[in-house]
Amino acid sequence: MTHMLLLYCLVFLLPTESCRTLCQAASENKEKVSARPHGVCDGVCADNSHCTQPCASDTPGNMEFLCRQNKWHKITDTCRTLTAFNIFEADLYSGQPFGGHIKVKEYDSKSETITDMLMQKCPRDLSCVIRNIQQSPRIPGNIAVIVQLLHNISTVLLTDVDEAKMQSYSIMANHILNSKSISNWTFIPDRNSSCVLLQSVNSFARKLFINKHPIDISDVFIHTMGTIISRDNTGKNFTFSMRVNDTSHEVTGRVLISRDELWKVPSPSQVVSIAFPTLGAILEASLLENVTVNGLVLSVILPEELKRVSLIFEKISKSEERRTQCVGWHSLERRWDQQACQMIQENSQQAVCTCRPSKLLTSFSILMSPHNLDSPILIYITYIGLGISICSLILCLSIEALVWDQVTKTEITYLRHVCVANIAATLLMADVWFIVASFLSGPTTHHSGCVAATFFVHFFYLSVFFWMLAKALLILYGILIVFHTLRKSVLLASLFSVGYGCPLVIAVITVAATEPGKGYLRPEACWLNWDVTKALLAFVVPALAIVVVNLITATLVIVKTQRAALGSSMFQEVRAIVRISKNIAILTPLLGLTWGFGIATVIDDSSLALHIIFSLLNAFQGFFIFVFGTILDPKIREALKGRVTSAKWISGISEVKPSYPHLHLKV
Repeated sequence: MTHMLLLYCLVFLLPTESCRTLCQAASENKEKVSARPHGVCDGVCADNSHCTQPCASDTPGNMEFLCRQNKWHKITDTCRTLTAFNIFEADLYSGQPFGGHIKVKEYDSKSETITDMLMQKCPRDLSCVIRNIQQSPRIPGNIAVIVQLLHNISTVLLTDVDEAKMQSYSIMANHILNSKSISNWTFIPDRNSSCVLLQSVNSFARKLFINKHPIDISDVFIHTMGTIISRDNTGKNFTFSMRVNDTSHEVTGRVLISRDELWKVPSPSQVVSIAFPTLGAILEASLLENVTVNGLVLSVILPEELKRVSLIFEKISKSEERRTQCVGWHSLERRWDQQACQMIQENSQQAVCTCRPSKLLTSFSILMSPHNLDSPILIYITYIGLGISICSLILCLSIEALVWDQVTKTEITYLRHVCVANIAATLLMADVWFIVASFLSGPTTHHSGCVAATFFVHFFYLSVFFWMLAKALLILYGILIVFHTLRKSVLLASLFSVGYGCPLVIAVITVAATEPGKGYLRPEACWLNWDVTKALLAFVVPALAIVVVNLITATLVIVKTQRAALGSSMFQEVRAIVRISKNIAILTPLLGLTWGFGIATVIDDSSLALHIIFSLLNAFQGFFIFVFGTILDPKIREALKGRVTSAKWISGISEVKPSYPHLHLKV
């Protein structure tokens, strides 16, 4: 298959009224969602007080209650009957309805997860847990266990997803998408569980391999279709018809790809579309949205060449008074996106939407963050910053080469400029490889290229940090030790060993340890994995450790500069403050201190403000190095001035050179 799946677009029909004006067809489930059950706690019920009650005997988990208007209302519930071991037992629920105190067995090897055992017991079709999942009560704790299982499966299986695996996966998802479970989603402590499910199903479907025959996997609450398309087709039409809220009434949804669009596909490619009749209500309930999904939720996974897809939604509520919108769902930002699609035609029965999926480039903050945050602002900052940085680094290296002989006359300046030149060179290569990795379609489409690009991004950015560490160690050596005690050749060998040797060892060990198990890459981007193997730590830990060392070095330089001004005149103290400020400005980009903001993106990877700050400070690092490390260096400016003066002098000599008439010897 020459073109694998690149993008998916989630499209909804969304009225903008509040939940109080829900459509009649969905009212039954919405009432279940809004009317939270309440129980009895031992304590006195005072407004806004909390209490926690254990689950039934031998059942893990607990229930938390909140007192409102002198009544206890349940707010979270983690009671579960499914564990990593009993989920594989035969006839776990036969003759034992929930509430009959099902015995949950304990095992010694608690480190083994459901996903680990699933891959061992039934790796071919994932079917060995289906029976117990289907028979399990749809209580909040079990829903959370199944969501986590589906998420783990989607991250572990990077390739080789066939129809049998997709069938088993759909059956597991179908169980918790049941309309009878909607109210229980509201009690799961992690409010983002519905978003995780949505993202997991799409991630898994992206890896689905379609052979010659179309795939049609139909369950009550999830329906998957997939087929191969080519420019020879006259058009492609996926039509879904599904029941809503356990009634006999069905609503339809259609995905249309026009012949003009199919002409843009250079070779046979596959398209996958998934329909959900209850997921909109689940998202609304679990996220406490004040809007209502008034049709099927359609997920469309397209080849990268397709720029437009049409979707036709039959409305659940056919009232003409309701204002509707075509919107998409951002799984990473967990919000509705009104810019993803636009309304083409609408009447009381249906609405026609058109969507223009676009390539979602990787933002710079993904280097430190466990998950990529999809935001146009981040994309603009990243690629404007990297473009300016690359040009600045090329200028920086060109100027260094031009004035090298003039600024490296002493051993100290020679070693300092070796560090600066290598920081600029490795950062230039890292930025270029980052852009290459970003433009690749991802691990599913270009796995080998993605591995190579990720390796070089990892290696060169680590090299940047280790050369910054080398420069910091050089500064510390000059402050604390008599500098000329070591030979120049020894110092050079040490610098290059730190700058290139250490990152090469880390990068090679990381890819060798994680790639055989398909745990090197993220499912959605060409960068180090986090969810499965935590390979990202092989970049984050060394980088942040070096930032700490470099911060200590910068502090020592500032302290030394400040001490020199103690007891001096006011004028000298002002000059010392200027020198301190200049040192901070120069050392901050050259020692990579701004990367310390990466700690914030690791801790809170969903904050757009933190991602913007990190990207602004670090995507422009090449520009900052050029300004503070090159332009503001007085010796480089003096050498450049000398070059310019020398060039003018040579030019002037050539202009005033006397011309002599033609001479010949008379005989």
